[in-house]
Amino acid sequence: MTMFFENVRLAFTSLMANKMRALLTMLGIIIGISSVIAIMTVGNSLTIQVTDSMSTMGANNINVYLVPREAETETTEEGYVFKSDSQTAVNLRESDYISDDMVKNLCDTYPEEIYAISATSSAGSGQVLDGKKYANVTLTGVSMGEFVASNVKLSSGRFFYESEMEKGLMLGLISDKAVNNLYDGDEEAALGDTVNVYIGDKFYQVTIVGVYKYERNAMMFSMTADKDLNTNLYIPLRAAKEITHNDGYVNFTIVTSAGVDADQFASKVDSFFTSYYRNNKNFEVTAFSLASVVETMSTMMGSITKAIAIVAGIALLVGGIGVMNIMLVSITERTREIGTRKALGAPNSSIRMQFIVEAVVICIVGGIIGIIIGVTAGVLLANALGTPAVPSAFSIVLSLSFSMAIGVFFGYYPANKAAKMDPIEALRYE
Repeated sequence: MTMFFENVRLAFTSLMANKMRALLTMLGIIIGISSVIAIMTVGNSLTIQVTDSMSTMGANNINVYLVPREAETETTEEGYVFKSDSQTAVNLRESDYISDDMVKNLCDTYPEEIYAISATSSAGSGQVLDGKKYANVTLTGVSMGEFVASNVKLSSGRFFYESEMEKGLMLGLISDKAVNNLYDGDEEAALGDTVNVYIGDKFYQVTIVGVYKYERNAMMFSMTADKDLNTNLYIPLRAAKEITHNDGYVNFTIVTSAGVDADQFASKVDSFFTSYYRNNKNFEVTAFSLASVVETMSTMMGSITKAIAIVAGIALLVGGIGVMNIMLVSITERTREIGTRKALGAPNSSIRMQFIVEAVVICIVGGIIGIIIGVTAGVLLANALGTPAVPSAFSIVLSLSFSMAIGVFFGYYPANKAAKMDPIEALRYE
């Protein structure tokens, strides 16, 4: 152990004697490790942000969609495969839509698994106008379950009452962004006010009963200024249906009860709707959970991050070659020192260990500097992207371990060369 610490001391003495050369030797290690850590930090930060964002959207929610059936294929005797005409051009008929009765039967069949149903119907996009003031909105009819599924948070006022939903009254929940445009941010002034919503050549009067907090979707990048944002103006679902004259749905969301496996239940929902659409040649219903989407996206982003980090890690190999090169130069410069030590009885293993330790010290010092630079750069980049920085402890430990391995690997050949020197020839070296 005493010999080991003596080798470490000699290594630091050698580094201090040739500071510039040592720094240039470490440069490849520093660049490689700092790049890997910075990339892993940004990648982890973005992955966590995306996962959290989708979780707030309801990772255990199940989305149910009405979709065109895949075109059927036919194989001729010659082995050619033909697809029948695509059904995507077929217009939806009233009988194709998912009906309220289907949704009700689904709830009756699985009362323990279903916590709420979120159904929406868009009545169109337009503007709320008040003199020169305006707010871009989408008039969206919703069931009560939408507020649970989308985690809508009130800033002022209240949600709709069940009786108001059943009657289809023209009441609305407006975003705080729209309130900023129309009422200069005075939410109390908005409550109880009746606004005119212009959609195309029609307008509708909606009485505001609540203001909700608008949260920008982290999955969507937009350069639109807050003043021109298009936000939802929620109205009761029945009110929207009276505007669109459409009772059916092309999609809805199931909020599952606590403890329900969303992926497994999505398969049950698929099977449930199969009985309704078995004889429908054009459309079918499919269900999937956001939990599977979150897992897929996390895996994909993790793979991309690792691939980029591996490319950046090539700089570590370049740095390792630099270490080996400088160690060969160092051994040449210290040939007489090696010859003297061997003449005094130093074994080959001692000479070998001295230069391996020196190579490892170079790589560890370079690794520590690279870690500091990498974490700093990763935090700055993550903050610039608007995500909380999450440095990867795994990448830090792996990078430092890898730098030590590089020191041993690329330091062994020069160290072994030094150990095998003939002491007489070494002492004669000029």
